[in-house]
Amino acid sequence: MRKTITTSLLLATACGLTVSAHAAEWTMATPYGDASFHTQNNKQFAEDVAEATDGELTITVHSGGSLVSHGEIKPSVRRGTIDAGEVFLSVLSNDDPIFEVDTLPGVAGSYEDAYALWEATKPMITELFAYEGLIPLYAVTWPAQGIYTSEPLTDPEQFEGLRVRAPNINTQRFVDNLGGSPTETEESDIPTAFSTGRVDAMITSSSTGNSMAAWDYVTDYTDANLWLPKNIVFISQRSFDALDEATQEALMEAAAEAEKRGWEMSREDNQASLEALQENGISVSEPNDAVSEALQAAGDKLFEDWQSRADDEAKQALESYREQRDS
Repeated sequence: MRKTITTSLLLATACGLTVSAHAAEWTMATPYGDASFHTQNNKQFAEDVAEATDGELTITVHSGGSLVSHGEIKPSVRRGTIDAGEVFLSVLSNDDPIFEVDTLPGVAGSYEDAYALWEATKPMITELFAYEGLIPLYAVTWPAQGIYTSEPLTDPEQFEGLRVRAPNINTQRFVDNLGGSPTETEESDIPTAFSTGRVDAMITSSSTGNSMAAWDYVTDYTDANLWLPKNIVFISQRSFDALDEATQEALMEAAAEAEKRGWEMSREDNQASLEALQENGISVSEPNDAVSEALQAAGDKLFEDWQSRADDEAKQALESYREQRDS
C-alpha cells in the first residue's frame, strides 16, 4: 500500500513539473512610465495573453526604464536577455531611414493617415526586424507632436539658440533646422532636464505633457500637429519559437487586439490630455502664420535629407502610402 501511495505521489509530482516546464514567463521592457497609455495598453496585453493561454505564457511589463534603458531594449531582446520590448520607433533611425518616416512633417497629419502609413511601411519594417531575429507584435501612435515653451511662441526668431528636448535624431535635425539647440532627453528625465536648465522647451505630444505634469515647468503648448510618431512592441523570434502553436496563436491575437485598442486609447488620451493641460494653466494654441512657415521650411529640409538617405524600397513604401491616401 505504501509503495502504491509513493508511486502515485511521484507521478503527481512529475505531472506538476511537466506542466510547469511548459509554462513560459517572459519579461518585457518599456521606457515609459505607468501613467502612459502605452504602458497601460501593454499591461492589458499581458493580462490578455495570460488569460487566453490559461497561464501558459505570462509577461511581466517593466516600465519606466526600470529593467534596461531605452537604447538597450532592442539589443537586449536581440541577445535574448529579455523576451519583449517597446521602443519609440524612430530611435532606430540609424538602422534604416524607414524607421523615421513617421517623424517627417507633412507626411501623416491625422490618425487615419498615420495608420495608413504604418500599414504601408509594416512589411519593410517586419523584414528588417526579422534580419535580427525579432518579430514586431504591434505599433501604436502617439498623438500629434507640438511644442512646449515657457512663453508664447509667436516669432520664429524665438527658436534661435532655444534648448529643445528632442527624443530622436530626426527631431534633433528638425530643431537644428529651426536654429535651436536639440537635447536628447528620455521622458522620465524631463522634469530634471527642465529644473536644471538643460532644456528650455520640448517637442512632444499632449499625452507626454500631461503625464509629466508639464505645467510645473512651462506655460504654453503650441499644437503644431508636426507628426504622429509610433511606439513598436516586439519580441524575440527565439522566444516565440519556444511556444507551442496554440500559445503562439493566442499571443498574436492578443497583439492584434492591443494594436486596435492602443490607437483608440491614443485618440482618447489626446483629448483628455489637452483638457488637462488647459485645466492646469497651460495655454494651448495653434501656431501663427510666421511660425507655421518656419516649421514648414524646417520640415521641407528634413524631408529632403530623408530622401537623400532612403533606399528605393523605403521610397516605394512611402509612395505606396501616398497613392493609397490620395485615392
